[in-house]
Amino acid sequence: MDVTTDANAPWLIVGLGNPGPEYAMNRHNVGFMVADLLAGRIGGRFKRAGRAQAQVVEGRIGPPGPANRRVVLAKPMSYMNLSGGPVNALREFYKVPVGQVVAVHDELDVDYGVLRLKLGGGDNGHNGLKSMTKAFGADYHRVRFGIGRPPGRMQVADFVLKDFSGAERKELDYFVDRAADAVECLVIEGLERAQGTYNS
Repeated sequence: MDVTTDANAPWLIVGLGNPGPEYAMNRHNVGFMVADLLAGRIGGRFKRAGRAQAQVVEGRIGPPGPANRRVVLAKPMSYMNLSGGPVNALREFYKVPVGQVVAVHDELDVDYGVLRLKLGGGDNGHNGLKSMTKAFGADYHRVRFGIGRPPGRMQVADFVLKDFSGAERKELDYFVDRAADAVECLVIEGLERAQGTYNS
């Protein structure tokens, strides 16, 4: 896949989730958790983004020199299934090519805590990705954070909107930290290097 990039444009790193304190620790909100950690690393605080229905932090990641990258961290403040509109508004405002958009999201078909990085592809039933793909095409990067499948007969919708279990929470900080590392590696060193390091 030929990915168009622009050295002058920032990378748009989108953590997917639902706004509101009642959703904060849901499995579906792991993208927000990773975005919050990245914001802390660059010393920024999320602020409302103009007319876009999102919160953003602007900053830089990477060592000084040619590997240093300008980034915009974003959390859509629409609900998950409407993420595409706010993300596309930010993409157009910051003039970000689709190939420099990174979506960080929960992934049912990957075991808990396991990461899978990829470029393009389907949405696998994920409403946030579905909305983004509808808004500007599928050729963006994904950092897929495994949450595993629901136990027994639990419905997928119920599972993703439940908080991480007590056992999962013991390792959650470590896995979120690792996902943030993977995002930084992807942006600074490229997809192939990031996949080699983090696609465990």
